[in-house]
Amino acid sequence: MDRHTRVLEQYSKSKDQEKKVKVMFSARKEVDINGGGTSGYRIKHGPNKDKILGHYSPKANNNW
Repeated sequence: MDRHTRVLEQYSKSKDQEKKVKVMFSARKEVDINGGGTSGYRIKHGPNKDKILGHYSPKANNNW
């Protein structure tokens, strides 16, 4: 019976771990990428406040 107990304990631990991971992912706040009319992420705190990261600028392909 020890074999069954060990398997069931491992299964319950893995299920608990999966639940904890799910809760952590659902509690994350989403990053506001297009918030201020920019196509990048604007830093809200710290020494680089209001700096835009990852700004998207498309290349023009109509230059003939």
